[in-house]
Amino acid sequence: QVQLAESGGGLVQAGGSLRLSCAASGRTSSVFHMGWFRQAPGKEREFVAALYWSGRSTQYAESVKGRFTLSRDNAKNTVYLEMNSLKPEDTAVYYCAASRGAGNWYYVRTYNDWGQGTQVTVSS
Repeated sequence: QVQLAESGGGLVQAGGSLRLSCAASGRTSSVFHMGWFRQAPGKEREFVAALYWSGRSTQYAESVKGRFTLSRDNAKNTVYLEMNSLKPEDTAVYYCAASRGAGNWYYVRTYNDWGQGTQVTVSS
């Protein structure tokens, strides 16, 4: 099992920036994808971005392309989501997730382990 701990959420004005962190521990050698999802009140959890744990490929939802950037620090087993030009519609609880096998990284069901989530609120 992989344990994930998110941090970095908060309240920001529209146009502002936040950086989320996701620290992984446990069986990190088994991780295939690391992804970020978000869930707004009354809505389903949706894909935001993901990367291959052992490679360089990344993928972003259309709604965040050009504004959000994934990066990682292998030494710290930590993935970062840099969020710029934030909009009120980005308001949600953001979850970090890890998959321990190949699968479509857009799908919630691909991921085996989840963090507790961190709230991001963007005011207009």
